[in-house]
Amino acid sequence: MAAARYRDRHAVSRKKSDPGDALVLANILRTDMHAHRPLPQDSELARAVAVLARAQQDAVWNRQQIANQLRSLLREYYPAALAAVEVWKKGLCRPEAREILRLAPIPTRAAKLTRAQLQAALKRAGRQRGIEAEVERLRDILRADWAHQPRLVEDALGTQMLALLLQLEAASKAADDLEHAVEEAFPQHPDAEIIVSFPGLGVQLGARVLAEIGDDRQRFVDARGLKAYAGASPITRASGKKSSVTRRWVKNDRLNHVGYLWAFSAPNASPGAKAHYRKRRDHGDWHASAQRNLFNRLLGQLYHCLQHGARFDEAIAFPAAAEALAA
Repeated sequence: MAAARYRDRHAVSRKKSDPGDALVLANILRTDMHAHRPLPQDSELARAVAVLARAQQDAVWNRQQIANQLRSLLREYYPAALAAVEVWKKGLCRPEAREILRLAPIPTRAAKLTRAQLQAALKRAGRQRGIEAEVERLRDILRADWAHQPRLVEDALGTQMLALLLQLEAASKAADDLEHAVEEAFPQHPDAEIIVSFPGLGVQLGARVLAEIGDDRQRFVDARGLKAYAGASPITRASGKKSSVTRRWVKNDRLNHVGYLWAFSAPNASPGAKAHYRKRRDHGDWHASAQRNLFNRLLGQLYHCLQHGARFDEAIAFPAAAEALAA
């Protein structure tokens, strides 16, 4: 779209050709180079972390997509499996869930599982504590009265489920392997210590932040540029006597996604972040808007700390909350 706008400067007939587009692109750099940002000069380690962090993020999204497909299929013929895994964190993505589904792909076979088979399945999945109680809970759920599909249809759906289960296992292994790779590469970067010092940022989220903003200190002129790049700062549209303040649609989607996770977990580790979020909610913001405002403030603080090589300090970042807590 940007190239199409430049094309109108050279031809009013709206014609389009490859030589003409090449001329337009060349003139963009010749006449308007000052209006565009140069490519960031990130270090080799930062680019390697970016490759691993983005791949891990894609693997997690892919794993969740397959898990959603599997959940939708189980809802059609195997509701007992969904009831059995709903109390587990990560649900169908857990090794215990995958082991039980592999052992009993259809509810008829699941109802016949013995205690010894369930115990062996949980142990193969790596569970070490509370096995007996978990076995009793699973037996009660799997042997309860549930609606069933006809036998042939149930067998066919079980075959389809096993095919999805293989995809889920592969996606889970890829996500886990990339997660370990990120844990090895990210701490080697000099900015890692500063990034993980912020509340709500661990190794994985911190690596994603570094992957998107890089380590080129000249990439953003000020914190406002970084906030706009992440989609955290609002945008004002004014025409005549009317003006509206809305969120940004053109942004780095990966960094924006990290922002919601960051702002969701930061209040649990920072009294100042929690007070800031509550203040925005009391001001009338919706949950997403208050989170975006908190992400906007944390991103500005991160820019300052990276520029000056300083770690996060709660008393400096949220002085009013620190004084109230001390009082």
